Amino acid sequence: MYKDVERRGIMYKVIYMKADYEPWWQFEGWQDYVVSESIFTDEREAQGYLAKKIQEFSTEFCYNRKNKERFWAFWSEGDEDFCEQCADSVQIYHGLIWQEEQ
Repeated sequence: MYKDVERRGIMYKVIYMKADYEPWWQFEGWQDYVVSESIFTDEREAQGYLAKKIQEFSTEFCYNRKNKERFWAFWSEGDEDFCEQCADSVQIYHGLIWQEEQ
């Protein structure tokens, strides 16, 4: 990973977010749920890191779903949080997002 990646051309990002919705929804303010962001200038290195995270999450969580070839959601029953607004428990999703930026 590099601190000056903006000057090097294309950046590849693997974003981990944790929210009460799948990552492909990207509702307004979704960035507030980002747990970590890993940035790479080498596409193979980024894809390797993504593959490693997908494998780790697949092992850790019971369920997963892929959407649009760049979003992955992982969850397990019982991984919930209480929603005061809806006065009920909501499922927590651990999402991975692949981004390419110039």
